[in-house]
Amino acid sequence: MNSPILQLLVLAGIALFLILRLKNVLGTREGFERPASERKSAPQNDRRDFEVIEGGPDPDIVDHVPEGSESAKALTEMKRLEPSFSVGEFLGGARGAYEMILMGYETGKIDDLKPFLSDEVFESFAQGVGAREEQGLTVEAEFVGVRETALEEATFDPDTREAELTVRYIGELTFAVYDQEGTLVEGSPSKIKRQRDVWTFARVMGSDDPNWQLVATGE
Repeated sequence: MNSPILQLLVLAGIALFLILRLKNVLGTREGFERPASERKSAPQNDRRDFEVIEGGPDPDIVDHVPEGSESAKALTEMKRLEPSFSVGEFLGGARGAYEMILMGYETGKIDDLKPFLSDEVFESFAQGVGAREEQGLTVEAEFVGVRETALEEATFDPDTREAELTVRYIGELTFAVYDQEGTLVEGSPSKIKRQRDVWTFARVMGSDDPNWQLVATGE
């Protein structure tokens, strides 16, 4: 084999080796790459989503209250003052707070709830628990679940930055009251009771304290 042919074969081998190496490092155009038609339409979709977020209604608000309502305006002011605030996340927390506070009251263990209650609500709860104890009544209750948690109203005071969110609950629990002799005087330990409550939570937006306090209860 003459020298020119040998050199050609060597160069061809080197070229093939480099092609294989590049393919391993960079990959191919197969797999997860989108077709050309999708690549061309992507910027338009991205721009449309951006316009909805910037100029359209906030889904975190209008999913819970009517667009343009006084509650929607109040929520907008809350989020403007505290951008990290989320209505959806608040309602999730309010759902958990409902079980904790409701069961704390029913079982008479309200001392641990004090940071989450206004002074007026705590005093009202304490009076209710005290009245049961004076009559020698005991309560056995078991929380079953929450069938509904919905935002009923939102208000915001720009001067004090205090926000109030009123939440409507429909909860389910078993509830039984016994006298000193252990006789059942109210409720049933096996029958599920459906309970409706309307609670109002308050907090100063933009403050370092992230906790909302229960400031009013109703039905």
